[in-house]
Amino acid sequence: MSAGEYCNRDVVVAEAGTPVLEAAQLMRAHHVGNLVVVDSPANGTNPVGIVTDRDIVIEVVATGASVDALTVGDIMSAGIVTVTEDTKLMDAVALMRSKGVRRLPVVDSNGKLAGILTVDDVIDLLAEQLNDLTKLIFVEQRREERRRD
Repeated sequence: MSAGEYCNRDVVVAEAGTPVLEAAQLMRAHHVGNLVVVDSPANGTNPVGIVTDRDIVIEVVATGASVDALTVGDIMSAGIVTVTEDTKLMDAVALMRSKGVRRLPVVDSNGKLAGILTVDDVIDLLAEQLNDLTKLIFVEQRREERRRD
């Protein structure tokens, strides 16, 4: 299992110069809680930061800053951690844990944005696998009951 297999390929992006209000509107329109900040979509989307709905609340709303005066680049988390598409999923999870991040942009071999892997994605995958294991136990119990009849 690799990060590339399980990442979400439909990533909503913005450039650093995007106004914060526009970023919030993008998040709302696409029903996401984050935007990957890229250097330039025309340049092939190299990820340079992440901005979350929490960043907007903590850095803008809670401080009383003017939404009109700030851009995504002013509030984004820069120096982001990324993984490549072929990074093992559990290595990506370990990296998330060690760096204290809930989102990892996934890049291709050229460093271009290919997707995003989130804690929610990993939890969904694990829940699905646990559900499959639960079904396996049930099937095995029924098989054993039939053998004893």
